[in-house]
Amino acid sequence: MIVFGKRDRPTDPRDLLGDVAARLRAAAAGRDRTRHEALVAALIAAGMLLQGLADAAFSEAGADASAPDQDAATALMLALAEAVDASWVSGFRGPVPDGEPAMSTLAALALPARITARWCEGFAFYATYPETYAMAARRSGLGPETLVIGIRSIGAPLAAVVAAGLGSRRIITVRPVGHPFGRELALSEALAAEIRAWTGPVAVVDEGPGLSGSSFGAVLDALDRLGVAEERITLFPSHDGAPGAQAGAAQRRRWDRMRRDIVSADAVIGAPEQGLAAWVSEGAGAALEEVSGGAWRRHLYADTADWPPVNAWQERRKFLWRQDNRTWYLKFAGLGAPAEAKLARARTLSAAGFIPAVVGLRHGFLVERWHGAAMPLQAADGSAWLERIGDYLGYRARTLPAGAEDGADLPALMAMARHNVLTALGKPAAATLDRWTPGRLAALERSVRRVETDNRMQPWKWLALPDGRLLKADALDHAAGHDLVGCQDIAWDVVGAAEEFGLSENARVYLAGRVEVAGDRAIDPELIACLTPCYLAFQVGALTLALGATGDPAETARLRRRLDAMTERLCRVLAQP
Repeated sequence: MIVFGKRDRPTDPRDLLGDVAARLRAAAAGRDRTRHEALVAALIAAGMLLQGLADAAFSEAGADASAPDQDAATALMLALAEAVDASWVSGFRGPVPDGEPAMSTLAALALPARITARWCEGFAFYATYPETYAMAARRSGLGPETLVIGIRSIGAPLAAVVAAGLGSRRIITVRPVGHPFGRELALSEALAAEIRAWTGPVAVVDEGPGLSGSSFGAVLDALDRLGVAEERITLFPSHDGAPGAQAGAAQRRRWDRMRRDIVSADAVIGAPEQGLAAWVSEGAGAALEEVSGGAWRRHLYADTADWPPVNAWQERRKFLWRQDNRTWYLKFAGLGAPAEAKLARARTLSAAGFIPAVVGLRHGFLVERWHGAAMPLQAADGSAWLERIGDYLGYRARTLPAGAEDGADLPALMAMARHNVLTALGKPAAATLDRWTPGRLAALERSVRRVETDNRMQPWKWLALPDGRLLKADALDHAAGHDLVGCQDIAWDVVGAAEEFGLSENARVYLAGRVEVAGDRAIDPELIACLTPCYLAFQVGALTLALGATGDPAETARLRRRLDAMTERLCRVLAQP
């Protein structure tokens, strides 16, 4: 099934360099936690800069190799990693580094006009805190004589943090390429010779392992070919789990016997004096209750039979915090720029009364009001709330514009739909999508006006309050997720609401009209017709992958019921002339 996609961002490397400089100025002006957050954001920006420069050179040469701009970017990244580590170890009292020498060196070089920078999914979605990698490095027993290999993208800044924890000064980064479940490295002769000649220990750093563990596997395969024995290698992943279902038996056996050092995000989130409880209460202390992995449902539903399904491994970390007879909801929103964008979006929607009140950001966690007396909507409630839903979508369409590059275009969405329909229902069903010819899609694409769509229009994402208000939950970050969809025309959310609530044809027409009025824009009925099978095929793909990732029988049953319902709706749409 096709579900995921990459968020590649063409940018001027000098803009990223300017971002690092701005973050360092913010760190110098900040205090305690805010200074630390600025240092982490600077590290992430420097990692994106190095990743973009290295990938640009890789694209031109067809192999990873050392270069002056990469060396200068690595020096900058390492200085920032050392500052982040020192700040954390000292209780947010470490010094702000002088990044000027490395930045001046970079600015004097002939940098590419454009590079492709990638948001790191772990920093943006999965609460990967760089501080934990320095902790793992220190307890590993390795030392300054270690060669640290970072797997791009996120492995670049994480490798710098591992090097900081070890006192190492030698970092290289590599880009595994090829099939997602069978990646390989391409190294220049000089880089291969350097690794072959290295006689000390080697650390390999990344966020995984994922479904196949192929990124770590590509590096281990290359090290084996270069004569680096397994006993000299230490892996630094983000979790202690094994590679997923797409890993072969040999890869699993190797993973099991490799030495690994891991410190989980809980070492940062749960730190007694520096962790999340202190961040939200500004040091006053507070009791936190984790509600990740669908645990939030027990606070909104009296009966587990009413629980909606969740894909627990993709859920953000979530907590409840109670203080002064109020409860606040803390959800991981990301580190650095992505979290700042979500906060701005939250303030816009909260000020308009469409989402719960927002307090602010606390080192990656967005803090908003929790409404424990709210009742999530049921599918049958959709028609009663059409006006409010339409006003919400119209407001998003009017106030949250997005760039044309921020989401999949119609040909990409339809290619996803064809693939998922073919996989789920076979060739005859997939052939019904042939009506959407390239020419028809290209003409329709001209009517698309991308906005920061909600992308989560399920009934349980709407909260009816005792005072009669309706608030939208989980409204901030799914258009910026790492799936294929991204930002779309507001018609995508109109389709989502219509399908999720099972609206009648008259109700669908009314909703679209309401969005047009509230959003001050027309919605092409043909665009809705095109996006409907795409939306349903995406849901079928996402639910199929979620089924393969859960080991909970009750969750499996919930996911299966929803998958069957979405598949039935998809079949209905495909059967229409």
